Amino acid sequence: MKILLVKLSSLGDIVHTLPVVQDICAAFPGAQIDWVVEQSFASLLERQPQLHRSIGCKIRRWSKSPLAATTRAEWRSFKAELQRERYDAVIDLQGLTKSAVVSWLARLAPGGKRYALANQTEGSGYEAPTRWLADVAIRIKPHIHAVERGRELAAKALNYSFKPEPNFGLRSFNSANAASYADSTPAQPERIAFVHGTSRADKEWPMAHWLALGLRFNAAGMQIVLLHGNAAELATSQAMADCFNSSQLQAGQYPAAVVMPLLALNTLCDELAGCAGVIGVDSGVSHIAVALDLPHVQLYNFDTAWRTGPVSFPAAKPSRQLSVYGLPVPEVAAVWQAWQCAAQA
Repeated sequence: MKILLVKLSSLGDIVHTLPVVQDICAAFPGAQIDWVVEQSFASLLERQPQLHRSIGCKIRRWSKSPLAATTRAEWRSFKAELQRERYDAVIDLQGLTKSAVVSWLARLAPGGKRYALANQTEGSGYEAPTRWLADVAIRIKPHIHAVERGRELAAKALNYSFKPEPNFGLRSFNSANAASYADSTPAQPERIAFVHGTSRADKEWPMAHWLALGLRFNAAGMQIVLLHGNAAELATSQAMADCFNSSQLQAGQYPAAVVMPLLALNTLCDELAGCAGVIGVDSGVSHIAVALDLPHVQLYNFDTAWRTGPVSFPAAKPSRQLSVYGLPVPEVAAVWQAWQCAAQA
């Protein structure tokens, strides 16, 4: 069986969709699964060994200059790659016009069908062409976690059942000999990653809170790893590192904080896996921490953790991933307490 998944963006949405690959492989051993994704996120899918191939596109960039010669040439190349195979099932897991068009362009094997969402779910984007261009539109209950939405859609499309606990299948190749960007002194400390960057300014946590939390980790002998995805986030990381390193509360030869270089997503997975855990706002990188099963605290100032945050399976089991919600923002003490619970789980 040849199956094409269409989930183009964004990073967090792609991470939430990763369990679909594992579900399909469990239900149909030997299935060939391809995935259409924005090129900037394609390296993350390299950590999915069960995936046959990822088909990169640049729709975000193409839409800004649709008539440019480079856009036309890249579109032709993408279309040829997309239509290289004939699929028994094409599943639009995004629910937008652009994903519907990609699904419609894909070629079907005899008897093959295109599947898509028939309705919008709470807090998710949805556009009508996704059901108009599909052969089968599948209704999903509106109040549903982002991970479960994709899993249920694929399971109903291909008529299989899946285990409750999701398997993200995100492999890290980190080892004791892997290169690290942290200081390599003999007394190398445990590291905690701070994910402060997010695509929405209203999801950010105040700088003063990050600094207060970081000093607690430094006092506990841990080094802070600061990440960034653009120039503004880099400036914030550097400002934080300057504050932490000027304090130098811990004994030893290592700096209190280090700023990572800009990392490709596949390399980022390895660097996160080398950390003792992650503290982060609601962002794609935070969701990677969940997928890697790292001790993790995710910060929310919107009551949306039920839809995108970490979920404990089973509910009675202590969880290594927790969300903390607060208005106007979560308090430092609450985040620190959640970290202690996650680290001990």
